[in-house]
Amino acid sequence: MADVTVSELATSVGASVDRILMQMKQAGLSHTAADDIVSDEQKQRLLSFLKSSHGGAEVAEAPKKITLKRKTISTLKTGSGSARKTVNVEVRKKRTYVKRDVDESGDLLADSVSELEANVDVVAEGNSVLVASNENIVEESTPDTDVQKTAPANTAEDQASVNAETQESEVSSEAPVDEVVAAVIETPVEASADENVGAKDDSPVVKKPPVAAKKSTFSLVDDAEILRQRAAVARKKREADLIAEKARAAKKLQDEKEQKENPKTEKASPEKTSPEKAKQERSGAKSERHPNVTKSADDSHKHGKKREKAAPTAFEEGEDKSKHRKTAGKAVKKVAAPKKASSALDYVEDVSEIEEVIHTPKRRKLSSNNGRRPIKLSNKPANNRHGFKKPTAKITYDVELPEEISVSELASRMKVKGGEVVKQLMKLGTMATMNQSIDQETAQLVVEELGHRFVLVSSDAIEHELKEDSFDDSPSESVSRAPVVTVMGHVDHGKTSLLDYIRKAKVASGEAGGITQHIGAYRVGTSHGELTFLDTPGHAAFTAMRARGAQCTDIVILVVAADDGVMPQTEEAIQHARAAGVPIVVAINKIDKEGADPDRVKNELSAKDVIPDDWGGDTQFIQVSAHTGEGIDSLLEAVALQSELLELKAPIAVPPRGVVIEARMDKGRGVIATVLVQAGMLKVGEILLAGQSFGRVRVMTNERGERVNEASPSTPVELLGLDVPPNAGDEFIIVKDERKAREVAGFRAEKERQEKLQRQQASKLENMFADMSATEKKVLPIVLKTDVRGSLEAIQSALLDIGNDEVQVNFVGGGVGAITENDLNLALTSGAIVLGFNVRADASARKTAESEVIEIRYYSIIYQLIDEVRSALGGMLDPERVEEIVGIADVRDVFRSPKFGQVAGCMVVEGAVHRNKPIRVLRENVVIFEGELESLRRFKDDVNEVRNGIECGIGVKNYDVKVGDQIEVFEVKEVAREL
Repeated sequence: MADVTVSELATSVGASVDRILMQMKQAGLSHTAADDIVSDEQKQRLLSFLKSSHGGAEVAEAPKKITLKRKTISTLKTGSGSARKTVNVEVRKKRTYVKRDVDESGDLLADSVSELEANVDVVAEGNSVLVASNENIVEESTPDTDVQKTAPANTAEDQASVNAETQESEVSSEAPVDEVVAAVIETPVEASADENVGAKDDSPVVKKPPVAAKKSTFSLVDDAEILRQRAAVARKKREADLIAEKARAAKKLQDEKEQKENPKTEKASPEKTSPEKAKQERSGAKSERHPNVTKSADDSHKHGKKREKAAPTAFEEGEDKSKHRKTAGKAVKKVAAPKKASSALDYVEDVSEIEEVIHTPKRRKLSSNNGRRPIKLSNKPANNRHGFKKPTAKITYDVELPEEISVSELASRMKVKGGEVVKQLMKLGTMATMNQSIDQETAQLVVEELGHRFVLVSSDAIEHELKEDSFDDSPSESVSRAPVVTVMGHVDHGKTSLLDYIRKAKVASGEAGGITQHIGAYRVGTSHGELTFLDTPGHAAFTAMRARGAQCTDIVILVVAADDGVMPQTEEAIQHARAAGVPIVVAINKIDKEGADPDRVKNELSAKDVIPDDWGGDTQFIQVSAHTGEGIDSLLEAVALQSELLELKAPIAVPPRGVVIEARMDKGRGVIATVLVQAGMLKVGEILLAGQSFGRVRVMTNERGERVNEASPSTPVELLGLDVPPNAGDEFIIVKDERKAREVAGFRAEKERQEKLQRQQASKLENMFADMSATEKKVLPIVLKTDVRGSLEAIQSALLDIGNDEVQVNFVGGGVGAITENDLNLALTSGAIVLGFNVRADASARKTAESEVIEIRYYSIIYQLIDEVRSALGGMLDPERVEEIVGIADVRDVFRSPKFGQVAGCMVVEGAVHRNKPIRVLRENVVIFEGELESLRRFKDDVNEVRNGIECGIGVKNYDVKVGDQIEVFEVKEVAREL
């Protein structure tokens, strides 16, 4: 900043030249005229002097926030004996002190009246006193204390000029300042007297924002006059406001008394409440006049928000008495103050406002109750009190009752405790616990007894609701679709080879054992149009697969080998086709082989009520050869003709639905399901629900492995996205909401679990007495993993049929996918054998098998697996004990020996007699004794065996034989049993 003259400095700060010269002289500067030059260093010296003389420097230098940190380290000894140890404990404490500019004018005025009269400088030094008292109060104030918003701080130069003008006004005009001090002194006298009683009032102390801080350019001569005028105007305004508020409060109190119904409240004296109400009215009115007002700390802590009523009722006044009796003497300390008291004018205006608050009528204290805490009496009317009233009217609920419901669920739906439901059931003669289920009729009686209404709900209600949402019965456009043809027949009759020739593929050569063990779906384009083929297994174990293939097909091609004729699975295929109501086209295969006899096949099928069309029946018979291709075109033509007669059509503009043909688990891709679309257009991204599995369709591929975005009716596709592999044969539908799909899948899983438990419980009840009398059945535990879901079901069904009354198979675990470490751990704990069908163990499973010495048996042909399990079960059977006669000896004479007693002289007539084998004694072909030989001699020598036609002496232990008896020697052999 450039050097200026004294006159320019006075103009810039808004003060007179004489005043500036006087202040510069007091600061020790040598300036005497208005034209003297003032440098920057001299300006800083003048400013420092003014700050030090009025306390500004301390305010500027005082820190606003102080943080104290303390850390102590101690040791803690725990335990005793050898377990004794020492733990270091470090305690860190942190405390922050914040200096808040709180208005402590009341304390300042109540300190000393004599000091204010003797020394006018107290008014000018109010800032330093407030700061000193404020630093002690900040620690005591609660976090809820509101800090008053203040006007923006003045600049350093404006503050210096204001302080200088204030000091000059104190020196030059003592008479006006005395008037101001007299007005100030009038209030602290009563405030000091009422400090212990009047401080209970929680009325907010109102403070007017400083006005002099915004403009401090008044002259020395005008200070006293402005003070007198302001004081007079404020005094007259307060008197007028007081009269108006008293009149308004009295009228309002009278109106409230007339409306009150509480007799205790009607006895309240209006003389006691009127002064307090007037005070509250004045506080509310002043809050409206001054927008920047602060609440007392106690009021802020109690309510947390500003009062909305300007004049509280007498009941609120009575209630507040007891509250603020605890905080007496603290109200003045916690009054919010401005950050800076800029001038004596602002200070006097604040004092006048404080005077208005302190000049409230004294309240009469309640009885002290012999030093004990006063009793709080609430005069609040009942209609103003908040509280929860228990409903007296009983609520009646509409309780939905399925076919079965648990006791706890029934209690939850009626909003009662479970014990109440159990009690009602005991009254009805039913003993049930919280987790047990009761039937619908019993639940109806309980609901009626407890006074509620019941609504009967079918257990399949959620299924019906889903069908209504997913199945669109409205007429829609239908288009022609390709026929779904299922190839069925006995094993090794050439079904897959026939399809290979049609598809121009070689699937049969790559199959394990040369037999089909999965159901496959193919879409083939022929000269007769598109055809969808389903290839089913012919093995006896795959009955369920063939049944599913017949249910979701339009035409069945029954393949019969011309050299083999009708076999058991051929008859089964005929039964499945008739049960599904689909037409049959017979393909007599292998006509190129020697020994082929098509007429024999016709005769055998005619016996099964499958009559050829050339014999007057309705079934087409086509002679084909899968190797040479003979008759293939005639077969396709026959299929096309049959599909035209059926007029196959499918709706397009409906939600997609179809059937799951097969499902498997792929380690890298997850669940892969092969589905056949029957209606609608299946698209990627839709939510599919199939049985107990659901998920969003992520990827779809056709039979050639190509990705497709949609699938039309009669199209088989493989899709990814389901959570678990569905069962083969499950119908799938598309749902709109994933939450609904999850709910239905969970319902189906729970229903299946309950049905399984019911079957097990019924089996236990039926077999209870049989199990008590019979010996314990031996069980072969098995963990079975297969490549697809259909194979798992087929193998489980075949192995369960092997057992008998003594041994059986128990599946402790199983699933679709590779053999994992969890499967081996399960087998280890349950002592089961691990079987893998077309799957292998992963790396961790192989490592576990080596360490725990668990044998994993792999199979790729189903009948090999079944044969080995049958052999294992046969080995668990108890062996059969068979008696075999070794030799027979006739007793010719009996004589007595002094050493052995009675001895029989015998002739071996059959076989050989052995010394160490059991014998029977027969008399007239009747067994009269069974025991063992005591001795066997040939002349005088002991021998172990005597053959046929040789005489010998036999001593029978513990029995006397006679002449003519027969001694039969036999042995017991154990023979292994087979299933």
